[in-house]
Amino acid sequence: MEFSVIARKASRNALETESHHRRSRPLRQLYQSDNPLISLYNNPNRLPPPLPSLIRPSPLDQTAMGQALCCKQVDQSTVAITETFGKFDQVLEPGCHFLPWCLGKQIAGYLSLRVQQLDVRCETKTKDNVFVTVVASIQYNAIADQASDAFYRLSNTKEQIQSYVFDVIRASVPKLKLDDVFEQKNDIARAVEDELGKAMSSYGYKIVQTLIVDIEPDNRVKKAMNEINTASRMRVAANEKAEAEKILQIKRAEGEAESKYLSGLGIARQRQAIVDGLRDSVLAFSVNVPGTTAKDVMDMVLVTQYFDTMKEIGASSKSSSVFIPHGPGAVRDIAAQVRDGLFQGSAIL
Repeated sequence: MEFSVIARKASRNALETESHHRRSRPLRQLYQSDNPLISLYNNPNRLPPPLPSLIRPSPLDQTAMGQALCCKQVDQSTVAITETFGKFDQVLEPGCHFLPWCLGKQIAGYLSLRVQQLDVRCETKTKDNVFVTVVASIQYNAIADQASDAFYRLSNTKEQIQSYVFDVIRASVPKLKLDDVFEQKNDIARAVEDELGKAMSSYGYKIVQTLIVDIEPDNRVKKAMNEINTASRMRVAANEKAEAEKILQIKRAEGEAESKYLSGLGIARQRQAIVDGLRDSVLAFSVNVPGTTAKDVMDMVLVTQYFDTMKEIGASSKSSSVFIPHGPGAVRDIAAQVRDGLFQGSAIL
């Protein structure tokens, strides 16, 4: 009894002390609470606390909500393949769809309808035994109406396309020579496209376009082809150069002929002038110097011309050595020799 009385008194004293502390606490401290609403009231510039996740869900929560609500989203240019307890059901178009998972419906996978590109490198041999690497670019896409075939019938689409490309190229290129392969690459691309179109259409794929983007022979063959091309061009250049030199020589010969013709006219006129001058000199000398004959005057003129000729030969840088008589009677001998030579020439003519 006494213990219970003491406990009640202690509890009453504690309540009175707490009540006294509450009454003595200032009003300002009452508003300094951890309550977010009171804090927002005290400081209006402070941002409000974030909303709970139930009001603003995260992406994971959205996915969970979609699964919980049995909703599925299919993106644009994509179709979804649905199954019911593992069996194909239908193809879903882009948009939002209701799939009750509780009834065994689920999405088995997605199939893109966009155009895809596959580059295939195939090494083969031409008709003239040259190994080349042909690079084919295949552009294809899945057919929307045959999406189930494209999804279920092929496990690896790219390897299947690659096998068909190898088969067509290795059957077409060996029939052609190397130069014909470069010229008929469009025909090769058309053959590959036709064969692929027939084969892949049954699997739900459409071949949009096929291009032969590169033909790479062996490096040694490529070098030899470049050398052949270089030699051919050098031969053409040599022919053109020879024709140019021929034209130059013809023009040069025509110029020389014209020059010699004009030079001959000049020499003829020069000789005519010399003859006229000599005649006038002989007549004047005979008149002014009594006792001289025309023969004496001609001898003197011939000797003078002879020494002028010797002077020109000695002054020329290209002249060789010339030995002439140097005795006192050399002049008369020279004159006699020149005169005899002229007479002999006249007798022959």
